Amino acid sequence: MKPLASANRVKPAKAVSLAIAVLAIGFLSAACQEAAAPPASTSAGSPSPGTPSAGDAKSLKIGTLLPATGDLASVGQPMLAAVPLLVETVNQCGGVNGAPVTLLANTDDQTDPTAGADGMTKLAEVDKVAGVVGSFASSVSAAAIPIAIRNKVMLVSPGSTSPVFTERGQKGEFQGYWARTAPPDTYQARALAKLAYERGIRRAATVVINNDYGRGFEKEFVQAFKTLGGTITNEAKPARYDPKATTFATEAQAAFGNKPEGVAAVAYAETGALLLKTAYEQGLSKGVQILLTDGSKSDQFATQVGKTSDGKFILQDAVGTIPGADGKALDALTKLWQAKFKQAPAAYAPQSWDAAALLVLAAQAAKANTGDAIKSKILDVANGPGKDVSDVCEGLKLLSQGETINYQGASGNVDIDKNGDVSGVYDVWQVAADGTLKTVSKVSPATK
Repeated sequence: MKPLASANRVKPAKAVSLAIAVLAIGFLSAACQEAAAPPASTSAGSPSPGTPSAGDAKSLKIGTLLPATGDLASVGQPMLAAVPLLVETVNQCGGVNGAPVTLLANTDDQTDPTAGADGMTKLAEVDKVAGVVGSFASSVSAAAIPIAIRNKVMLVSPGSTSPVFTERGQKGEFQGYWARTAPPDTYQARALAKLAYERGIRRAATVVINNDYGRGFEKEFVQAFKTLGGTITNEAKPARYDPKATTFATEAQAAFGNKPEGVAAVAYAETGALLLKTAYEQGLSKGVQILLTDGSKSDQFATQVGKTSDGKFILQDAVGTIPGADGKALDALTKLWQAKFKQAPAAYAPQSWDAAALLVLAAQAAKANTGDAIKSKILDVANGPGKDVSDVCEGLKLLSQGETINYQGASGNVDIDKNGDVSGVYDVWQVAADGTLKTVSKVSPATK
């Protein structure tokens, strides 16, 4: 069920309370991800009758299309707090083009392309937003992009990492209405391959979710690992599972059956947990290094996979990669996040913050609150030339004075190229003995 935006305008203070509620519910309810979506945060609520539309210079209207339910709920729910926090910050320093930004309640894409397309249609054609932060799943973004282009809405994803988008961008398919603040898996797959090889793995297998994210990652990982000198044991018969699958015996056998030293599992948390639990129950995963990615990094993941007969976590010592954050704005965001939520920023919170920041900065640079205007300036504010700025309020002030800026984000420098891509660093995370996930190092992509 996709939450509908409220008809009442909500003050910024209330938005923060709601954002905190979303974050808390995200952590408490991730184990029951099929529950109804928590109330999403808003900065100014849904537009009441007479509220200016996205094309009216009096109000910039943006939305989010993120997974509050479904296979990526455990990752998506904590992300929901980042955009309201950015909008509240912006509105406290005067808003955009002289007026507060209106942020609609999150439209839950349910980690499902059909629901995502429906949600994007509502945001673009009913709510008349100028920009959207979303989606997270690459398959959902792929479904949403044509709707964004048709309605001239700027779509900025904080986490859709499929390399397919790079190929489509090179062909000019997006017409400038697509960008992302997380680097494509072209780089993450190479980073994971390098991590595996550095850990002494020479025979690896893959098992991936059968969508743009999984297949794109698989292709790049296989190529990078072989370039380093490794062998893919199931290259001739790749193991790919249906996103809606509920049993995984065949896929587990296909990935683990040829006795690889490591298995790269490119999966989402809910289905990936079932797959890896199945591999253990079949006696296939003993002694095999499990290699994971950002799609399954969730505080509940090790618990979802379960424990061995002697009480240890099945995933103990599994390692994975995830886009890291090392931007100039990260310290400020971390302090703000800790003040509000009493913890460090969640995974992909910096990328979500930056996605929203780019939307508001581009609108201010264009001095217009339409999607077309945002599109025309988003590369300018992301790449300069102009003054390096990590504080979004400082950036808005300079732009309102007619100056140019080069936004330096929390996730990184967010230098978006003409294909909508950014580069980045990767954190290496590991499952500890108590089932918690610890960041243990960083890894850079292997070069071809």
